[in-house]
Amino acid sequence: MSRGNRYPLTLLVVGLVLLGASAIHAYETGTWVMEVFPIFIAVPILIATYRRFPLTPLVYTLIFIHAWILMVGGHYTYARVPLGFWMRDLFHFTRNHYDRIGHFAQGFVPAIVAREVLLRRTPLQRGGWLFVIVSSICLAISACYEFIEWWSAVIGGSAANDFLGTQGDVWDTQWDMLYALIGSIVGQVTLARLHDRQLAYFSRSGISAIT
Repeated sequence: MSRGNRYPLTLLVVGLVLLGASAIHAYETGTWVMEVFPIFIAVPILIATYRRFPLTPLVYTLIFIHAWILMVGGHYTYARVPLGFWMRDLFHFTRNHYDRIGHFAQGFVPAIVAREVLLRRTPLQRGGWLFVIVSSICLAISACYEFIEWWSAVIGGSAANDFLGTQGDVWDTQWDMLYALIGSIVGQVTLARLHDRQLAYFSRSGISAIT
């Protein structure tokens, strides 16, 4: 197995270990399941498509980091993550803002994933339209996630409070979507060059032609 093939496998193994650890003494099991559920969807898809459509190391790394953010939020609940309390005390916030980190990542990470899929599988080229479309995709993903939170509140009532993590903020939904949009923009601006270098290596290696 080549070094490039070992890297995604290493991330997978470490991620599964961390996922199991996050379930141990989680604050509330039902909330943990809802928070980490995207991992149970994404990982099987990534495994199933690995040979046909392997992703760049950058994308696998970002997905791993995003999964870790979800695991921490699931273990403590977003309103109780210690990092959020530390930030609150340091910056004199009025609430635990760990959920803002999660929603920023909800735009930052999917932006690079969407960028890769669009550049490798569609006629889209680098430029303004790609930037706008990727940002719109991330905003749409965030909106869909807010729908899920809404439905959870309707079905679960007060039992879904830990999953929602609004902490009394009536504008929480709008803030979540704004942070996802900002994350998508920051992700593209900061990582486009590195991403392009890895895509160029894939192209030279013939990986982008795998169907």
